[in-house]
Amino acid sequence: MTDKLTENMNEKKEQKKIIIVDTTLRDGEQTAGVVFANREKVRIAKFLDEIGVHQIEAGIPVMGGDEMEAIKEICRAGLRASIMGWNRPVIKDIEASLACGVDAVAISISTSDIHIKYKLQTSREWVLEQMVKAVEFAKKEGMYISVNAEDASRTDMDFLIQFARAAKEAGADRLRYCDTVGILDPFTTYERIQTILKNVDIDIEMHTHNDFGMATANALAGVRAGATHVGVTVIGLGERAGNAALEEVVMALKHLMGIDLGFKTEMFREIAEYVSRASGRELPAWKAIVGSNMFAHESGIHADGALKNPKTYEAFHPEEVGLERQIVIGKHSGTAALKAKFAEYGIHLSEFRAQELLAKVRSYCVALKRPLFDKELMYIYEDYFGKK
Repeated sequence: MTDKLTENMNEKKEQKKIIIVDTTLRDGEQTAGVVFANREKVRIAKFLDEIGVHQIEAGIPVMGGDEMEAIKEICRAGLRASIMGWNRPVIKDIEASLACGVDAVAISISTSDIHIKYKLQTSREWVLEQMVKAVEFAKKEGMYISVNAEDASRTDMDFLIQFARAAKEAGADRLRYCDTVGILDPFTTYERIQTILKNVDIDIEMHTHNDFGMATANALAGVRAGATHVGVTVIGLGERAGNAALEEVVMALKHLMGIDLGFKTEMFREIAEYVSRASGRELPAWKAIVGSNMFAHESGIHADGALKNPKTYEAFHPEEVGLERQIVIGKHSGTAALKAKFAEYGIHLSEFRAQELLAKVRSYCVALKRPLFDKELMYIYEDYFGKK
């Protein structure tokens, strides 16, 4: 079967290696208190498609109502990305996905003993049976299939291998390895993904949560071990502490692992702002990759270095993710930053005047408990040196 995901995979050599699966519209919306309006879901899907996401997990079709209508509209939007629906291993769920027009389905079921005993209240055998039936049904309908091993990181490895092998034999295209409660570390992740791949020849998707702040690191460790797909959300939106962030994973692949997916990364700040507003969740200034502080320099040593050569304190250019460099004048600023700031207004400060003015600036910053705005700097300058 030739589907949109396969076409995307074949388009570029790099994309054959790593496929980005964005689940902002499904796992992201499962964040406690978050609801996207239908128009927002469609807009986010179009954003994701434009920046280069290979597969979009658009939601849960069996919910019906607005959810189903939004997914249908996304499927009708003519996007290049593969559109996936999330399902339990239940035939009616998959039928609902088919009715929406998706070209891929995620079939999810718990595999850890704690989930099987307390959540499902059943047995490992039942889990395998339900998963296989669902996969076989979806395969007959020509779907691309991801089998999701929920709570894989707490699953007995022998059973997980048995589960993965059964999924592949039933027709699954990949296994989604879910670190559902975010308890992995990169070293353990690497070992476990390698173990699965040594026993079962199947594509693996990393689906990592951020409960211990290691979602992106664990996703990259999985890639290093041989995983071919990475599940992400914009700004790391997701249940509890969230998921691996789209922008973090893509930029880390590019700059730390040498895997350039050809994404329109200059749109990262724009889509981050949109998802932040739509979800009602803050986009912190200190957010990795897209936070406004990423390229803001106040410390005298840092600002001086950045002014001389941005590479001294920046891992990549701000324009690459839709941001701009900022030299902030505050308590920790030095004379180099101060002279550069006034030069923007055509004022040349001598080293002596800069030193004199810096003392006043630092005093004001301590009193106000914040850096100064440009106009405030000009007022201080005029108060002590007269008008320009």
